[in-house]
Amino acid sequence: MHEYSIVQNLLDLCEQNAAANGATKIHKVIVGIGEMSSVEPSLLKTAFDTFKQDTIADGAVMDIQRLPLKAECFDCGADFVPTISNFLCPNCSSPNTRVVSGDELLLLSLEIE
Repeated sequence: MHEYSIVQNLLDLCEQNAAANGATKIHKVIVGIGEMSSVEPSLLKTAFDTFKQDTIADGAVMDIQRLPLKAECFDCGADFVPTISNFLCPNCSSPNTRVVSGDELLLLSLEIE
């Protein structure tokens, strides 16, 4: 389960941000998970609850926001929302497209003390 290693890195990042802002406690961690990130939100939350113990985030809650999948077409420049099974541009039917969001995992914000 790769969520454990993700949470360890996430907690390190949270602690770094808290220290840089003089915080002694993290109350809330808000993360964004893209639809195609291959991160399972419930497993991430379980891993967070396990690894936050005895850290500056002990007692913190994790709020997960789903980030929608978005793409753009290299041929016509259209921005669109693909489906998991169809990345063809709906404007020009080109397969020459790329994901611009929805495959990421982001630390969006922290509530700190």
